[in-house]
Amino acid sequence: MKRYRKKDLLQIVSTLVQVNDSVAKAVSSTVLFEAEEEFAKCQESAIDLGNYLETLDDMDYTPLVSILEDYCENVYQMGINIQDENLCRKLTKKIRKQLLQLQNAITYDMPPDKKEVVFLPYKAAMWDSLESVWKAAQEDESCDAYVIPIPYFDKNPDGSFREEHYEGDLYPEDVPITRYDTYDFEERRPDIIYIHNAYDNWNLVTSVHPNFFSGNLKKYTEKLVYIPYFVLDEVSPDNEQAVESIKHFCFLPGIINADKVIVQSEDMKKIYINEYLKAAREHGLQGKHLDRTYLEQKFLGLGSPKYDRIFATKREDLEIPQEWLSVIEKPDGSWKKIILYNTVIGTLLAHDEKWVDKIENALNIFRENQDEVVLLWRPHPLIESTMKSMRPAVLEKYMMLKNNYVSEGWGIYDDTADVDRAVVLSDAYYGDYSSVVQLYRQTGKPIMIQNVEIIT
Repeated sequence: MKRYRKKDLLQIVSTLVQVNDSVAKAVSSTVLFEAEEEFAKCQESAIDLGNYLETLDDMDYTPLVSILEDYCENVYQMGINIQDENLCRKLTKKIRKQLLQLQNAITYDMPPDKKEVVFLPYKAAMWDSLESVWKAAQEDESCDAYVIPIPYFDKNPDGSFREEHYEGDLYPEDVPITRYDTYDFEERRPDIIYIHNAYDNWNLVTSVHPNFFSGNLKKYTEKLVYIPYFVLDEVSPDNEQAVESIKHFCFLPGIINADKVIVQSEDMKKIYINEYLKAAREHGLQGKHLDRTYLEQKFLGLGSPKYDRIFATKREDLEIPQEWLSVIEKPDGSWKKIILYNTVIGTLLAHDEKWVDKIENALNIFRENQDEVVLLWRPHPLIESTMKSMRPAVLEKYMMLKNNYVSEGWGIYDDTADVDRAVVLSDAYYGDYSSVVQLYRQTGKPIMIQNVEIIT
């Protein structure tokens, strides 16, 4: 059944009032009026409204349903007695009184609408970019919050879809999940939709299901909000060279279609606005897309929920798998130093086989020092999909390294959805430069970026 808001209900009643007034004028002026179809529509609307009120449990709507039933009877009587001017005049007065009662009851007696807020993550590993916002909505009594993981596809080199993935079973236990194929966006029309993927069909490696492209979602909500699934290195808006390296994040389909874009800082907000304006002109966009005043309201430098998650996660509260502990603990019960080894797509695409050789070299070194140090290797979750789509020549060697590492068991291979556990658990960071580095800086622990040109 369609979800109505108070404004929807009032609009329905207002329409019924207008139809009633039109019929009254037509009868009094003795103009032939084809009212049968209008009466049928009014009765149908009233029946739908009554059925909807009966589904609500926040108050007793029996009196309103009774008014609607009487209204339907009066409309029926008017329809079969349309030629009786005196009777129709009496009925129109009754109907107007009934509709006024409905308007007043809806306006003053019905509780305020709850906002329906929908979160559409696609990769469970990126849930931390939405989690703290969801928690706030979940705790707000004026909100109904839904987490709806959406399916996504790997892409072939020609852009066609390959495997479909759905990760609805990988989210934390305290997050209630709604299946994407059970929520009717057209019927429910949520007040706010949050997304963390802005690429739509611009991504060469993966794609969310086209039903969830931002342009399509915008049809069903008054407020589409984009929060990036990553955090970037903080740079000055005046640093042209640094801005050049991140400007491609600032103009994407989801950003164009979003009503609000939440970024990690005020400086980043300035960069997004400046680069968005340049790209919008280049792409021929008009109107609000070139209005800096509008963009100042669209882009908000409120910070990243990813930081919230890191600050809220404590090492002593982590659930550590037993197979990890068997590698971490020394014979005397103390722990080895844990090094988070992070490997990402950007470095792969920039260095190809050199990058794979560097990983092999790093694994050899950590294997030799496994008595004192344990490696926690966490590759980007889309590494293998990227190789299949864009770097197939290095896939075989990479998979051999990965499979050997996993089977030998001297280190930890972390392909779970929880990057924050790896950040909090580890003692230091080593690996490629990525948004995880920005998270790691918040911990104050050591960071070393690997150089693929150096093989020891």
